[in-house]
Formats: sequence, structure tokens, C-alpha cells
Amino acid sequence: MQGMTSTNQPLVSVVIATYNMGHYLPEAVNSVLRQTWSNLEIVIIDDGSTDDTAHQIAPLATDKRVHYIRTENKGQPQAKNRGLHEAQGEFIAFCDADDLWSPRKLELQMREFENPKVGVVYSEVSYIDQEGDHIDKAQPYERHSGTVTEHLVIKNFVPFGTAVIRRACIEKNGPFDETLPMGIDWDLWLRYSVDWEFRYVSDVTYIYRIWPGQMSKNYRGRYDNAFRILEKFLTANPNAVPDELASRAWADMYISRGMSIAAAERSFIEPFCDVCRGILRDSSYWQGWRSLAKLILRRV
Repeated sequence: MQGMTSTNQPLVSVVIATYNMGHYLPEAVNSVLRQTWSNLEIVIIDDGSTDDTAHQIAPLATDKRVHYIRTENKGQPQAKNRGLHEAQGEFIAFCDADDLWSPRKLELQMREFENPKVGVVYSEVSYIDQEGDHIDKAQPYERHSGTVTEHLVIKNFVPFGTAVIRRACIEKNGPFDETLPMGIDWDLWLRYSVDWEFRYVSDVTYIYRIWPGQMSKNYRGRYDNAFRILEKFLTANPNAVPDELASRAWADMYISRGMSIAAAERSFIEPFCDVCRGILRDSSYWQGWRSLAKLILRRV
């Protein structure tokens, strides 16, 4: 795909599911419209917003590449799936309504799809605050390319908004799971990883906005759904990873939840129990012993 002109570029559909993000949405849409990759459309699903979203988006909706669809409020998975249903492109990308794309995002990532085995191409991310000022934040996870199931079952290392996917992934492995209120991206990547290769582009192509009140701060809800997702995936794909790696995945889940609760609530008993459960799942996992030591030393 390298060196393509606008006349032979495949169409990329960019799905933006939004709820009460009128303040940020125009900036997100404009960042997509400024792409150096010209053959794109933007499918905006307004999930029953009660703010001024419709007014804010009206000037941009005159662009023939922008399709604004207002629905009743059903939640993020349903809104994203409506966007997938409406999308016309051979490839599909995502942008949250409060985030931004860099201008060369698609140009940099689409070339990786020259390999027909590649189903998902993702990239690096940077961070801004609610006013748009840069935030220095270390990237928490190692990134991986190729067949990634054995890495992905331990950590979701794919920043959701950076991903571009083949439509064929949806046709073969399904859309978002509408029974999950959170963690829908990890569930999607796990399913896709069984049949498709992933590619990582090290360039920063996505700018993630951190602001008070985001769903991502709901750590208890996030882990409740993560347990469901892991159980669902391992049950549906019993041969996807070796048994010892499945035990490592469960161990990491318990340990990570325990340490998150300890950090957020300054508690001991519940995190201690979670970390111990993790060690029982995989006693060779050094992260468990290190976490246990941290908890005990803090307690002492």
C-alpha cells in the first residue's frame, strides 16, 4: 500500500461513538479529517446525548465524509456496533470523542496491511489533560507483533483508539460483545488474535485525553469485567494457550486487582487475599511475590 494515491487507497471507516462529548467532539472529528490518507469516512454514533452534541457537530456534518447518526442511549458496545454496521470501509478504525489523531496515522499504519495475515495494526499513544496540555506518562506495557495471543492473555497491550482493523476480522470473529459494559476492546483483541496477526507501529498516532470522571477510573468494574472476559475466552478457546500460561494469566489477574485496590483504597486484607490467590495459581510468577512483599512492608 506504500506509495498509493488517493484514487486507489482502500476506504477506511472511522467509528466515533459519543455520549455527551459535544465540547470535545469537533476537535476529534477535525483531527481525523486532517489525515494525509484521503479515502476515509467518519461514522459518528451519538448514543442519546443530552448535551449540545448535535449543535456542535452540525457544521462538520456538511462534509460528505462525515455521517452523523443519533440513536437512543444503549451504551458504548451497542453504539460501537452500530458504527461497525454503518461503516462502508474495507478497514475500520476508532477514535473516542474526547481524543485526537495525529495527521499521518492512517498513512503510517495502513502499509502494514500489505500482509494479508495481518488483521489489526496498532500504534503508540501520548496523553493530554482536559485542557489539551501534554502529560508525561510512562507506557505501562510492552508492545508485541505477530501471533500475540500468549502475550495478550496476560495484558491488554493494545491501546484501543490506535487500532485499525480489517473488516474481515469482524466478519470472521464477530463485533463487540454487547453484554460487557467495560473491557470490550480486550475481548475483541483476544478473539481476533486466534486467527489474525497483529502489527505494532512505534509512532505516536493517537492522543488520549485524561480528565476527571472517566469510566477508565472505575477499577473495580474494570476488573470484574476482565475476569469475565478471561473466563469467556479460555472456555471458548481451550487450546489457545498452554495450561501453564492460562494459570499465569489468572495469577496476573488476581495480583493486578489486589494491587490496584491497595493503591486506590489503602487497604490490606482484600488485596492480600487477591495476591495470595494469584500466587496459588502460579507460584513461579515473580510478580506475585514482589507484590506480596510490597503489601507486607507497607502494612508493617
